[in-house]
Amino acid sequence: MLLGKYSFGTGDRFAQQGEAQLRALMKASQEIGTDIVPVWNKSNREHQIVGSTPAAVRREAEDAVTALGYGGQWFTDADHINMSNVDKFIDDSDFFTIDVADFIGKPEADDAVEAFIERSLKAAAELKLPVDASEANLRRVAANYLYAVREAGRIYRHIEERKGHGRFVAEVSMDEAAASQSPADFIFILRELALEGVEVQTIAPRFHGSFHKGVDYVGDVGVFAIQFEEYMQAIDLAVERFGLPPSLKLSIHSGSDKFSLYPVIGSISKRYGRGFHLKTAGTTWLEEVIGLAMTEEAEAVRLVKLIYSQAVERCDELCLPYSTVIDIKPEGLPTPSEVNSRSGRQIAAALRHIPGHPEYNPDMRQLVHVAYKIAAENMDAYLAALHRNALAVGLEVEANIYDRHLRRLFDLP
Repeated sequence: MLLGKYSFGTGDRFAQQGEAQLRALMKASQEIGTDIVPVWNKSNREHQIVGSTPAAVRREAEDAVTALGYGGQWFTDADHINMSNVDKFIDDSDFFTIDVADFIGKPEADDAVEAFIERSLKAAAELKLPVDASEANLRRVAANYLYAVREAGRIYRHIEERKGHGRFVAEVSMDEAAASQSPADFIFILRELALEGVEVQTIAPRFHGSFHKGVDYVGDVGVFAIQFEEYMQAIDLAVERFGLPPSLKLSIHSGSDKFSLYPVIGSISKRYGRGFHLKTAGTTWLEEVIGLAMTEEAEAVRLVKLIYSQAVERCDELCLPYSTVIDIKPEGLPTPSEVNSRSGRQIAAALRHIPGHPEYNPDMRQLVHVAYKIAAENMDAYLAALHRNALAVGLEVEANIYDRHLRRLFDLP
């Protein structure tokens, strides 16, 4: 089961926008002449907050595929799983994002470290690896990543025992590490994954800069470009020399709305002839809120204002699970009374991610990004509003994915 060249993680908090997401991907696929594989993803944390199940994600995907007559490859992703929660995803998922960031820096046994150093020194000499393979550097790599790689192998084999060999796609995620991985780190991580028998097809490193939820990249785009290309070179080497799957590619997490990076990602990937996996999650939920606000329907706008007002009151609670991937400046948030005095279209303009627009408010956007828990607490009213305004909301979702994301990624007119 090899993942297609380009794949797109279509997160959907409330499992209502499968068709809109798929329409955007099908349109872009037709224009570039290559399928962009939809991967419907949802993490255990999101399931717990919303009260959903992996089976619901699969139903959403199946319904969208059937309704649009889509005949290409598609997957459902058990996003950011670990050994404590993987079993609940086994039956309904065929893509597993194995998250081992919490295991980075945990000490491995001395004999395991010495064995790693011995085989790595030998491999570096035999394969002429283009990285620092000194004993001191290998000890540093082992101290940081060896335990995490072992954990990835343990989880992968557990999934394989349940799903069967070759019946799922594996991703390894290290993007929530404190520091990015050097080219040497990355090469030796890939080699150890190969030795662990992990047939990894996408890998999410910790890139330079900040990938905050729902807003553009914060950092030096030039430094990111250098690092992205170095990782791309490491993947080419790993496929050629370590026997990892030919479909192996980089995965960009919190990848929605990183508009300044999309031309870099697209051009470097094209130059190397290798695809990428881009994960999006909350951008669809945000477009639902924007779509409801745009309708100017009294009940829908009232619900949007309620979500924002309660989000301000519960800001610390809502932000806590996302503290490492948001940067909200409290002084940038309008008060609930200010928002209550605005029209739905004014609220939509503040939330819609159009850099440079005079009404765009990234702090307000980030807060609403993490406020889907409030919609879940008002589930009946929220779903009823979505159903009454399904066409308008779906058009917002589709336009966001196609116009703001896919057109920039693939340099479409």
